[in-house]
Formats: sequence, structure tokens, C-alpha cells
Amino acid sequence: MSRKVEVTSYRPQWREQFLQEKKRLESVFQGIRAVIHHIGSTSVEGLAAKPIIDFLIEIPDIGAADDRTDNLEALGYVGKGENGIAGRRYFFFENKEGERLYHVHIFASGSEDIERHLLFRDYLRVMKVEAEKYGRLKSELAAKYPNNIEAYIEGKNDFVRELEMRALKWARSR
Repeated sequence: MSRKVEVTSYRPQWREQFLQEKKRLESVFQGIRAVIHHIGSTSVEGLAAKPIIDFLIEIPDIGAADDRTDNLEALGYVGKGENGIAGRRYFFFENKEGERLYHVHIFASGSEDIERHLLFRDYLRVMKVEAEKYGRLKSELAAKYPNNIEAYIEGKNDFVRELEMRALKWARSR
């Protein structure tokens, strides 16, 4: 299913949106040691991004996410199970107009995917030139594929993999 692809300049209000929605998500995960991270391009100041806030929720046991699916759905989230990544639980939230506002990625503590996402974010926060290159690529792909999210994602895959490798080397060298 194809969706509209929009990449915009960085918006300072993304951080506030994250903090507001984080409160709603915290209510779902009360009673367990959940850590909620802001990930993705909206978490990197100055980076062009699709205006969708990405959350990474780290919990001790992935079964706790399954137990809370009904609670997330009561908040308006749509659950998609692993959605292509083993060990993940993925949810999205759209407003009444069908605009995607939030993505939630839930992993059990210790998952390599947690480290991968956080290192990618932290690397781009520090390496401004890399972030600018990534933002330009995303803007170009969004202009080229304005109604094809799959082509947009495929177009940036190789660049993202390369950035992830650089982020890992960077983290190990610190």
C-alpha cells in the first residue's frame, strides 16, 4: 500500500510533540521498566524529515507489549505485529484525516535493534555533515516519489546501511 511521501525542514515543535505523546504512552506501560526514546529523523535537530514522530520503547519482555496491545489500540494506535523485524512490535497512529503522526517500535531490552536505532540517532546528532547529506537524499527521494513510500524507503536503504556502519565504528572508537 503506497502512501504520500512528505519531507519537510526540521521543526522545533517535534520535540514537544514527542514529549506530549510520550506521556500517553507511559500510561500504557506503567508498572514495568519501560524506557521511551525519541528516534528517527525528527529526533535530530536540523535534519529534514517526514513529519512523523518515531518512538522506540524498550521493555524487559516483549510479551508485555502483546499484553498491552488493547491499551495502545484504545489510544488510537494500529498494531502491525513484527511488521518485518523479528522481535519488534510495531504500531502507528493516524489523525482523523489519515495523516500518519506517530510510529512506535517496541523491543525487549538487549535487542540489537535498540542499539542500532540509538547509535544512528546519536551519530547524526553529532555528525552534522552526514545529517545534511541524509536530509538532502530524503528530500530528493520525496520529490521523485511523492506518492510511493516503498520506493522512497528503498531509495535510501543503502545510504542508511552505510550510515549505520559508520555510526557503529564511531561508537566503538569513543
